[in-house]
Amino acid sequence: MDRWEMYTTKELKPLGWLRDQLAIQARGLCGRLHEVWPDVRDSAWIGGDREAWERVPYWLDGFIPLAYLLGDEEMKRTAKRYVDAILDRQQPDGWICPCKKEERAAYDTWAVQLISKTLTVYWQCTGEKRAIDAVRRAMKNYYELLRDGEVSLFNWGEHRWFEAFIALNELWRLEKEDWIRELARILASQGTDYETQASKWERPLNQWTYDTHIVNIAMMLKEEAVTCDLLGKPYTDKASRLCDILTRFNGTAVGLFTGDECLSGLSPIQGTELCAVVEQMYSLELLYARTGDPKWAEMLETVAFNALPAAVSDDMRTHQYDQMSNQIACQTFPGKPVFRTNGKEAHLFGLEPNYGCCTANFGQGWPKFALSAFMHRGETVLSAVPVPSVLKTEEATIRLETEYPFRNRLVYHIDAQKPLKLIVRVPSFAERLSVDGEERNEKELCFDLPEGKRQKIEITFETTPQFVDRPNGLKSVRCGSLVFSLPIPFRTEMHEYERDGVERKYPYCDYELIPTGPWNYAWCGLGEKPAFHGLTETPFSSERPPVTLDAALRPVEWDYEDGYETVCAKRPGTAFAGEETVRALWPYGCAKLRMTELPPAQKT
Repeated sequence: MDRWEMYTTKELKPLGWLRDQLAIQARGLCGRLHEVWPDVRDSAWIGGDREAWERVPYWLDGFIPLAYLLGDEEMKRTAKRYVDAILDRQQPDGWICPCKKEERAAYDTWAVQLISKTLTVYWQCTGEKRAIDAVRRAMKNYYELLRDGEVSLFNWGEHRWFEAFIALNELWRLEKEDWIRELARILASQGTDYETQASKWERPLNQWTYDTHIVNIAMMLKEEAVTCDLLGKPYTDKASRLCDILTRFNGTAVGLFTGDECLSGLSPIQGTELCAVVEQMYSLELLYARTGDPKWAEMLETVAFNALPAAVSDDMRTHQYDQMSNQIACQTFPGKPVFRTNGKEAHLFGLEPNYGCCTANFGQGWPKFALSAFMHRGETVLSAVPVPSVLKTEEATIRLETEYPFRNRLVYHIDAQKPLKLIVRVPSFAERLSVDGEERNEKELCFDLPEGKRQKIEITFETTPQFVDRPNGLKSVRCGSLVFSLPIPFRTEMHEYERDGVERKYPYCDYELIPTGPWNYAWCGLGEKPAFHGLTETPFSSERPPVTLDAALRPVEWDYEDGYETVCAKRPGTAFAGEETVRALWPYGCAKLRMTELPPAQKT
């Protein structure tokens, strides 16, 4: 089984639209959270009196690689200030979380797993030995407390036990000490085995449980990939088995699984939590690196290019907690929410809709995705996800210029100081593949790069728009990694207020999106190919989408879901349609209000 190693921010940097997207994030909520949000600004992790559990580690997990990918010195100083404050407060026995010794047994040690993972990221970005030493002390202390029964796994820690292996694998790479493997075995013995819980995923209920919690499940996909080596077990592709069940009973058109906040079935009006989006991306990145199976890379692209931009505003100053495939409005529910276990504001774009976990955690999505552009194994470099990037190592400099996924042209500029091999993953949907003008027909392109030679390689391919079957007789539209939706025009209504000591003030306030146009249509046909309009500094712009696809549509009778005025029914009452019209479909990630799953029009 092919295994690939990830590069760090020292070797890999974003270019083009990807750098623009990261720059937006740095100017947005993630880059300013320490200034505007009390749970980070005044956290107990740095000596304050606010949240003392997951929010600062969650935020740093994205903020740190963002700072180093962009080379932003101010952000680097902020990251160091937070990390130093955390390390300064680490206890002599290695305990690192902000709680008193007598409180440890009741403290959910998910936070121990998370801060160790985050400090490992900081070590990989900076090489600061103090950080990895602190991780070692924290994990050694964790081992001793679990071994002696002074703490145990419960609740979140029990269901996210494998997250500790991000730190443990790095510690084992550096120094193979027996206690690391023993801790791995203890965690596995106390942690949840999700294969024994999978039957619960087949019939989603309006009930909150850890076993069906969508973020736990998104994290779980990587469990075997990150744990099998330390546990001394063979890799059995558990993720594929469980992913098949999740897709069959809870899949969406954009590669997600519904979960608002627990698994929610196949309806296009159920939501998916933003934390699950970024955690699923991270799982897919590690699954691809561990297995080399291209299906994980393609799922990663689908989630990253559609679901992630859909759930954040263009300026990344606000976000949703839940996104919906068929999302005709984002307005506060006056009564019972349509979501199974989330609140009435979960789909608004805001500072902290529903819960603040996504406020802290969504920032890891784009930076970690950027770090998946290239991977390596020995003297072989893999172009894993073809986004604009530059890789600089002692062996070579490889610069990829591209506007993918909006245009299917990849240009590699290579300066090899030592002989190496470059492998380019070819998407399964690529048609009429060409390398430097010559037609090719491989699923993987291999190039031997001699020492001292500068080289340019141009790869192009085509993609064809197609309908994809969805449940209840509906269909979605896909072209390559992009899902296309019918955009719904809207006006915004801004809300500034204070709740529980948290001020929502422009630009970090809440917004309702109120539709101003129709949404009730059926498919008649698709254009032959998308039209490219050019990229702006906002790659997934909700005002100027970089690419559109014409579709022939007919209006149909489609009521609201019973009991609601801002949610369409799961399916139309009839697909007998009115007069045909041509509308431009937008990428799902650009269409903040949208219809993604529509019926085919029936002939009258």
